[in-house]
Amino acid sequence: MEGFFAFLESNSIYIVMFIVLIVWLGIFLYMMSAENRLKKIEAELKEIESNEK
Repeated sequence: MEGFFAFLESNSIYIVMFIVLIVWLGIFLYMMSAENRLKKIEAELKEIESNEK
């Protein structure tokens, strides 16, 4: 276990970068999901508008 903590102390910048990468990946995936949902809603609205005319 000592080796693991020594690794963490000497390579802490890489661990921080890895965590930041995971956060950005989560934000990216959330934005893609929101965009897909928005496209579906827009398509439904267009369909409703065209049926009303």
